[in-house]
Amino acid sequence: MKTNAVVVERVTTDSKLFAHTRWDAIPVAATLLHCAYFFGMFYLFPRIPLWLMIILGLIYSVSISWNINGISHNFIHNPYFRSPVLNRLFSILESITIGFSQIFYECIHMQHHKGNADLPDETGETVDWISIYKHGHDGAAEHPFKYAFFSFFREDPKTVFKELKRKDHREAFWGVLELTLFVATFVILGVLNWRYICFILPFYYFGHSLSYLNGFYRHYGGNPDEPLAWGVSSYDKLYNWIWFYNGYHAEHHFRPKVHWTRMQAFRDQIAEQQRAAGVRVIEPPHALGFLDPNVPPRTPPSSVLPGANLSRRAIRAHLLTRKLSPGSSDFET
Repeated sequence: MKTNAVVVERVTTDSKLFAHTRWDAIPVAATLLHCAYFFGMFYLFPRIPLWLMIILGLIYSVSISWNINGISHNFIHNPYFRSPVLNRLFSILESITIGFSQIFYECIHMQHHKGNADLPDETGETVDWISIYKHGHDGAAEHPFKYAFFSFFREDPKTVFKELKRKDHREAFWGVLELTLFVATFVILGVLNWRYICFILPFYYFGHSLSYLNGFYRHYGGNPDEPLAWGVSSYDKLYNWIWFYNGYHAEHHFRPKVHWTRMQAFRDQIAEQQRAAGVRVIEPPHALGFLDPNVPPRTPPSSVLPGANLSRRAIRAHLLTRKLSPGSSDFET
């Protein structure tokens, strides 16, 4: 079966509220609880011991990555509601809850799907703004922890705004409004209790760093030249139940519109093709990808190929021809 001949089942429902399935009530309810948790921390801050607040802060950090990579991500590809108004309100709610514009995130994420963690060209640029190879050296991926903790500061709202404005002035307006509402929320909380903002900001940053760490291992070891193997998957059951099947990332990049409730069935449908394409699968959840027993080494091509001083173009051409063999933890040339 050819990859472009795969038929994807689209979920449908007779619900007048939800666009795809009533199961989307779960991520919607989870977002409401997440938002309540965020404001609940502000309420509890002067009322409970610091050690307990630190525990709540760490949970808040993990919850940011959980929301971005599960709820917010799935909402980009399959908006939950039939009503455009409800989708707009949910987008605003997400922006305040995760601390970044949902519309800006959608723009960055769709650019990610255009490049699919592509390799730098001869000028060092990538189509994917957040490619794990963009700031690497000699064609190798960047160090995972450098990628995780530096990517937050590399975000460029101006570039995102220009792209949004080029596509749709209206969406650019709503994106800026979401950013304004998120910043205004933090400012108001800071005015009410400046100590709380000083407390929460490090956990906020750590949460977004965890999200980038999660994103790194969703592509590290993937094959930029093979659509079936663009992403790296993790099939840990608990992880996928809690993270709304975020683990099926190779499947997602192959067919981004597959609904989260159909990921497992879709994987069963293309399993043979995936094995033939050498799709990489890791044992732990993506955010713990560094614990996988078969993590590929970050070896620059110049150290494994005959001859030195390879041009960036030659490195890129070489990497694009490398294949990840089924069941292997390393690349084969």
